[in-house]
Amino acid sequence: MKWTRLRALAFASIALQAMPAAAAADGADLLAELSLEELTTITITSVSGRAESLSEAAASIFVITADEIRRAGVTTLPEALRLAPNLQVARLDTGGYAVTARGFNNAIGNKLLVLVDGRTVYTSFFSGVLWDQQDIPLEDIDRIEVISGPGGTLWGTNAVNGVINVVSRSSAQTSGALAVVSAGNQEKNASVRYGFELGERGHVRVFAKRSLLQNTRNEAGVPQADGWGRTAAGFRADWSAGQDGFMLQGNLAQGASDNRGAFGPFDLGALKVSEYDLLGLWMRKFSGGADVRLQAYYDRFKRDDALLYQPRENVVDIDLRNNLPFGDHRILWGLGYRRTSDDLQPGLFFGFVPAQRTLDWANVFAQDEVKVAEALHLTLGARVEHNDFTGTEVLPSARLAWQASRDALVWAAASRAVRAPARLDRDIVLPPNPPYIIAGGPDFQSEVANVYELGYRGRPLRDLTLSVTGFYEVWNKLRSGQLPPNAMVQNMIDGNTSGVEAWSTWQVAPSWRLSGGLTTLHKDLRLKPGSTDPVGPSNLGNDPHYQWTARSAFDLPRRQELDIMVRRVAALPEPSVPAYTAVDARYGWRVAPTLEVALAVRNLLDAAHAEFNAAPGRNEIGRSVLLQVKWSP
Repeated sequence: MKWTRLRALAFASIALQAMPAAAAADGADLLAELSLEELTTITITSVSGRAESLSEAAASIFVITADEIRRAGVTTLPEALRLAPNLQVARLDTGGYAVTARGFNNAIGNKLLVLVDGRTVYTSFFSGVLWDQQDIPLEDIDRIEVISGPGGTLWGTNAVNGVINVVSRSSAQTSGALAVVSAGNQEKNASVRYGFELGERGHVRVFAKRSLLQNTRNEAGVPQADGWGRTAAGFRADWSAGQDGFMLQGNLAQGASDNRGAFGPFDLGALKVSEYDLLGLWMRKFSGGADVRLQAYYDRFKRDDALLYQPRENVVDIDLRNNLPFGDHRILWGLGYRRTSDDLQPGLFFGFVPAQRTLDWANVFAQDEVKVAEALHLTLGARVEHNDFTGTEVLPSARLAWQASRDALVWAAASRAVRAPARLDRDIVLPPNPPYIIAGGPDFQSEVANVYELGYRGRPLRDLTLSVTGFYEVWNKLRSGQLPPNAMVQNMIDGNTSGVEAWSTWQVAPSWRLSGGLTTLHKDLRLKPGSTDPVGPSNLGNDPHYQWTARSAFDLPRRQELDIMVRRVAALPEPSVPAYTAVDARYGWRVAPTLEVALAVRNLLDAAHAEFNAAPGRNEIGRSVLLQVKWSP
């Protein structure tokens, strides 16, 4: 074991063992915001499509609470997602991340569905998330529901390996003013928010945010032109009228990187992005527990990247859902429509043929949760979705939940999930003009996974919670390449993946909470006979065989806090990335009811390490120190 790793583990061990007595005499109650029992019964909506407690959810789901985000000392959504032990989060550069669940991680990961208040934020032309464009005010987040495993019946194609649902607070919960300023060696941030009443039954909040992110260095210590400046602003309004509730939300954002210089005779300039969206939601509740909700949103973004490609995309999405309790049945059905219009202009390396397309998706789904016995529930569902590339896709699922005791749930599930083609599969060409080395994938079909899961969630002891899930996934028609000339994108990889996901929380004392998680992953993927793919399954993501996290949340006297997180990520196989252990720490002090000061250090015992990509050009993630001040008069 390397000396730096020994120092990290020794530091964490000393900190975790030595602190309990320090605060025992002082009745600090910051952790009492959510007790362990309240954490297990927190309300979620992403698993069944209706409100239910976490302890009842028959899925591998972890909930990141608002208080956990605050105590982590993070400033961006991808860094907050590191708190979920069932996610793999790797930082590529200043703003870029690779995020996945259950493998297949890369910079254009396409098997993880990400939602913000019901709005899908993955980009349709490659079915992945541009993480450098997701500049969400973390202070407005109520919780993040992280499901590892398929969610196609409720959420459609691309909800294959997981669903991340970011749920923001109602504007009624954010009245008054809030100002947050932070500065450190790698970033500077400033944001303001103000909430106010709108008539007798309405509330509104508005916000503005500015961030400056410093550039990273590669393994040779050379600064990279990946620094970012980002500006965002937005609003949310909530109001009610009798049985009806309404929400209207809008956001504007833009950003630009450092000037990236030239590639030979070609001027690359800065990477520039901009986006705006508008979402509306109507909800009505009926007697007997029934409800209906109608949501619609418009999203427009553009990205100027002279190196790769320069997309513009317009999205219109409409979704209707109706929940109908009926005796021992809880029926949920819905339908939706989505249209994208894009213009994908070429960059130096890639182009799309045709450059412009309009694509349509339509779906209808239904599921029935039936009480088979008092402690046994069976949920059967199916979704039928139509897209312009492969026609109709059917996404069925079955989940069985047994409430073995008041504090123990055993569940099993079988699902079919699909990753439908995107324009990156069908229409991409390299180089932008003929003769092409890669000439798209005109016959590319959907990637298919048949997934089987078995899980347990419970509270075996009064002060201890535990969640364990085993999964086995059978894959067919995974994305593959072909030898040039005139290479095309194909579906010539099959195989299976399997693993275990486990996490636990222990309330050691009223002022001290420990939590930890472990995930393992085994991949057995192979080329089909006749494939000429020169790279093979290694092109489908670079994933560690295991990773684990350990966190300590400790309340000190006089409303002070100390939080420590240790992360261990195993080596990545191809391209090879060494294993690393990172220690993050945050000290917070609530100086007054309206003023909080915090100091956060990331990579405390490690000057720098790589998390992804190939040597020697890959970026290294260095130690960061950040001082943050929050004022809420």
